[in-house]
Amino acid sequence: MSLAKPLLAELESEAVATRKVLERMPDKKFEWVPHEKSMSLGHLASHLAELPGWVALTIEQDELIPGPDMPRFRGTNAEELVEHFDEQIKAAKNSLQSASDETLMKHWRMKIGDRVLIDAPRAAVLRTWVLNHIVHHRAQLSLYLRLNDIAVPAIYGTSADEESW
Repeated sequence: MSLAKPLLAELESEAVATRKVLERMPDKKFEWVPHEKSMSLGHLASHLAELPGWVALTIEQDELIPGPDMPRFRGTNAEELVEHFDEQIKAAKNSLQSASDETLMKHWRMKIGDRVLIDAPRAAVLRTWVLNHIVHHRAQLSLYLRLNDIAVPAIYGTSADEESW
């Protein structure tokens, strides 16, 4: 079995759950912040919607040096978030489906200046810095929903608001 196959299956599974959370974003609360150290609801949701774009970036580039001119997506409503997320998932799946095992085992780096933050095989980067990152921010966003009295969707099982079976 190729290395891409289980990553692709997990990406598709997580995409279903993530899309459910993004669909529930309250358009009028994008500026809401739960704590002074937290991102706004809109900023967090936008980041979550753009994260699948890191799949192609990881597969197609050898390194990333983030900076102020790095393009960032900023949605203004739930419809834009879901549309952007769907586009990113489609591109991610296409990129992952065409990735060879050799490509996925090549190292990828993220640097800030001369400082290397990540240096790992692409398959490990995809698992940790893309898939786990998506799950992490989706959980944060689910909490934001709860704090705003918005029904939290069933993700890995039932939620207090929704049955999954």
